[in-house]
Amino acid sequence: MGSRLGLIAGAGELSRAVLAEAKKSGLFCAVAGLRGAAPAGLEREADAFAWFGPADLDELAAFFRGHGIREAVMFGKIEHRLIFGETLGNGAIRALAAALPDHSPSTLLRALIEYLGAAGIAVCDPSRFLEPYGCPEGVLVPAAAPEAVETETAFGWPLVRTLADLDIGQTLVVKDRAVVAVEGMEGTDETVRRAAALAGPGVVVLKAARTRQDPRVDLPMVGLETVRTLVEARAAALVVEAGRVPFFQREEARAAAAAGGVALIGRR
Repeated sequence: MGSRLGLIAGAGELSRAVLAEAKKSGLFCAVAGLRGAAPAGLEREADAFAWFGPADLDELAAFFRGHGIREAVMFGKIEHRLIFGETLGNGAIRALAAALPDHSPSTLLRALIEYLGAAGIAVCDPSRFLEPYGCPEGVLVPAAAPEAVETETAFGWPLVRTLADLDIGQTLVVKDRAVVAVEGMEGTDETVRRAAALAGPGVVVLKAARTRQDPRVDLPMVGLETVRTLVEARAAALVVEAGRVPFFQREEARAAAAAGGVALIGRR
């Protein structure tokens, strides 16, 4: 990777943390903020910044090339509904979407990556920036009823892995050994809220990566905001795939979970 880096910033605070780490490494960072998703204030921290919509691919490539960027990484949540809603309705790249075999999250994001690659911007593996945020294996916050959480996890874990591999979603909510909610376009937090409305307190939320996860594409993540949503929902536990699902703002999230009675567990 050269001395200049492009960052495509989605939702959440991870983009800000990664930008800070990249700048510590001495990289010139040009940040493209996803309109309606990226956190406010990034423009004050980046060496160059512009807002873009999911359909503004030519403008995005021109922005990066104008600042000498040839390599970029994507960070933060880029919600399927944002890409689906804006990109597929945009006449300029409607033909690109029409040529795809489906419009699942990974298919759409790979198409965006290929589009940028053809324009001279290589979207790279971001793993080097994610090492500090890996979720460790084990109990991060203990459960009030550990045997019940383990029972729910044993029931749901094969299902969430299958859900991820089918490219439907990467979050599953279970209770009493029944599926309560499956993540769709709405994202993790809205899935948890929907599950709480359906099943009440005590749900267990499971989050896993695909078996063959391309780290450039729709990498599942959790953080403080998701834990706050779990506390609101009076969930019993969040179980995250250890080593494969980044967990940022982890210490703040642990404190919030402990105060709200939500168990946090990293599972291989």
